[in-house]
Amino acid sequence: MRNLVITQNITLDGVIDAAGDWFGPANRDDAWDDSDLIQAQTEQREGADALLVGRTTFEEMRGYWPSQTDDTTGVSDYLNRVRKYVVSGRLQAPGGWEPTTILRGLDDVRALKGEPGADIVVTGSLTLVRDLVPSGLVDEYRLFLYPVVVGGGQRLFESGTQLRQLETVETRRFDSGLVLLRYRVA
Repeated sequence: MRNLVITQNITLDGVIDAAGDWFGPANRDDAWDDSDLIQAQTEQREGADALLVGRTTFEEMRGYWPSQTDDTTGVSDYLNRVRKYVVSGRLQAPGGWEPTTILRGLDDVRALKGEPGADIVVTGSLTLVRDLVPSGLVDEYRLFLYPVVVGGGQRLFESGTQLRQLETVETRRFDSGLVLLRYRVA
């Protein structure tokens, strides 16, 4: 069975929505050497052969990444070629960003996990993530922790979320001050 991995950028106070662009270029010191962070992200991409997102995240990514011709991180190339799965009850066609398959719900996600392959990575997609967390389908959380407190916004775990025990798999600090926290569901 494939691993379903939730990968998120997250603040110290648990916020994952992008309001205020706290993880964008406006909030970074251009003196940072991102090579260690880019290497970690490359390692994660190499271990995954599927991207799972909700409709809104898919449409935002489809409107941005295919046109990025000067991306030196490898993200654009990866996203343009990786098999993408969109969980949506409304989307009828992927709109030209292939290879993309539309899934209609968590039963389809469960079936996808049962197919042969590498990791399935979920990023962004707050509504989908909040459905996945209590479903028992999540195997791992990879959190890129930004040393910032934003004081409000959508958090990864809603109040009252019941989780099973998590096992720490890795903690890695990057030159930029970001920290990768990896947890497996025990």
